[in-house]
Amino acid sequence: MKISITKTTAPKEKPTETPAFGRIFTDHMFLMNYSEETGWRDARIVPHGNMSFSPACAALHYGQETFEGMKAYRGKDGKCYLFRPEMNARRANFSNARVCIPNFPEADYIEAVKALVNLDIDWIPNEPDGSLYIRPFFFADDPFLGVAVSKTYQFAIIMCPVGAYFGAFQPVGIYVEDEYVRAVRGGTGQSKTGGNYAASLAALTRAQENGCAQALWLDGVERKYIEEVGTMNIFFKISGKIITPALNGSILAGITRDSILTLCRDMGFEVEERPITIDELASSAESGALEETFGTGTACVIAPVSHFLYKGRKILVGDGNEGKTSRNLYDTLAKIQRGDMEDKFNWRVPV
Repeated sequence: MKISITKTTAPKEKPTETPAFGRIFTDHMFLMNYSEETGWRDARIVPHGNMSFSPACAALHYGQETFEGMKAYRGKDGKCYLFRPEMNARRANFSNARVCIPNFPEADYIEAVKALVNLDIDWIPNEPDGSLYIRPFFFADDPFLGVAVSKTYQFAIIMCPVGAYFGAFQPVGIYVEDEYVRAVRGGTGQSKTGGNYAASLAALTRAQENGCAQALWLDGVERKYIEEVGTMNIFFKISGKIITPALNGSILAGITRDSILTLCRDMGFEVEERPITIDELASSAESGALEETFGTGTACVIAPVSHFLYKGRKILVGDGNEGKTSRNLYDTLAKIQRGDMEDKFNWRVPV
């Protein structure tokens, strides 16, 4: 793929301290366009700035868009690494297919990410938890007010320097949402599209009003089976076993989730991907069998959970403090991502 590059003539001052997540952006962005006549065309890197499209843009009115989340890491060896980018490229096309966005070649996707990271590589923060968050996204830009598949699209990538998503590695509280529904089987829950997150905002607001960091979703039919947290897949360590809800058609197949399952099995844990109810979680906490809970995702990597708030009742996880397993998994994954540990799974991709 030929990528034209137009460098900025007014580089921005890089932050001396890690900024709030997703607020400050690097100097450049990647853009590409699609039409039925030409296919994907005009791959280019240009200075980061506002984009131009019609107020009748299809994505604004009918939500035909998808996005991904990735990171670039600086290793102690001075090299820059991506983490399993082929899975992001594959998941992007899975999401695109669900909302009728044309397939994008996976090799070109990775090449575009690498080219942009290479240009803005100096934006990676020089601190232990610092990384470059990468946001590739696709959207329909056909200027047409009507429910129909768009004839034109844009693909873009923007990036921002970030630190830890929730701040320091410390347990967070999770609010169990039992009124609103995020997704159902057959819907778009297993795709990474913006409508899923718009649907989560009311529950997130309620969670924050109750002193919690995120909301935990239950299934959309019986409202008893645990699915995922707003920005994370969820794991439980119960009586020594690692348990996570099975992918059932309404849960996002997280890349960090898949990586943690692999690491847990490699470490000798018995792992179960199966349905788990909120009542089972509560009873295991009451009996003392619930040893740890943690969320996984690209943004947070791993976030330990201190407690759940369900129907006004506080469900304490262990003693409410950071667990040894979640800390070990976080450290192991971070070392693999940054090139500080043997990568026997071939997850790390140098830029």
